[in-house]
Amino acid sequence: MTTLKTINLTHAAELELLNERIRSVLQTDNSLMSNIVMSLLRTRGKQLRPLLLMMCAGLFGQIDDKVLAAAASVELLHNASLIHDDVVDNAMTRRSRPTVNAVWDNHIAVLAGDYFTSSAMQEAISTGDIRIVESLCNLGRRLSLGEIDQIYNAREHTLNVDGYFRIIDYKTASLFVSSAEMGCFAAGAPDEARRTLSEYALLFGRCFQIRDDVFDYYSAEQVGKPTGNDLREGKVTLPLLHALENESLPEHTHVRALLAKDSLSDGEIGFLQAFARDNGGIDYAFDVMHELREKAVAGLKTLPASPIRDELAELFDFIIERQF
Repeated sequence: MTTLKTINLTHAAELELLNERIRSVLQTDNSLMSNIVMSLLRTRGKQLRPLLLMMCAGLFGQIDDKVLAAAASVELLHNASLIHDDVVDNAMTRRSRPTVNAVWDNHIAVLAGDYFTSSAMQEAISTGDIRIVESLCNLGRRLSLGEIDQIYNAREHTLNVDGYFRIIDYKTASLFVSSAEMGCFAAGAPDEARRTLSEYALLFGRCFQIRDDVFDYYSAEQVGKPTGNDLREGKVTLPLLHALENESLPEHTHVRALLAKDSLSDGEIGFLQAFARDNGGIDYAFDVMHELREKAVAGLKTLPASPIRDELAELFDFIIERQF
């Protein structure tokens, strides 16, 4: 049994209350929107963000209505961002199922994303805590800016490690940071503990995205699903960026030329994947993930000992060790 399954079992009651709340919030007599909502709720993901929020809150108090509303708000906004991302990327599947835009078209998908966003705001406001509302609003801004940065970098063929971390901080880590913040606000955690958990969440979010990016550099046969999608979309991530830093490599000039192209063939994508793997890109990415973990766990040790504190460290291990 994986660590995540174990943690989910420990928090099964809270997660069920969360999902009941989300179903209630999204309930509508509009038949089309109701069909979209039911379709999305059937394919929910790992729910790591609301889980993290409730774990952070659980360090300092009970999982009450305020905590559940905050958790629902961040999960709803996360789902809104995924719906909109699928429109931007023209993605036809997510979690092996058709996307909203694939089934109902882009117009309906944008409106569905707006419905989830509005529902997220409604839940944040229901907490009566302006800090939670502000955190959610800032999250929405960061998600939008991260997407814009990613599109710009892909179009301009920007190859920069600092730019890469800026994008993943906005597009991925920001969701975990806001989750930690909102959980602490909802439970009345001390400011110092909130700062510690926000830093943990930032490091966790970076690690989560790096691990996800690493999958893209293996073959489809190894992973069991299509890979190389980031490269197809012009997104150059940490393993390849690191390999490119060695300008003495004989393939360096050719790789740079390929990355300046507006589209790549399957053969060219395979070549870039192999270049990253063969020149230390994957090993480097894992080294970075382990460094992030060490720093995060060191921060957690400043908090009072508890089972949840241990689970937060184990959750980091799960992210690094998860397989295809």
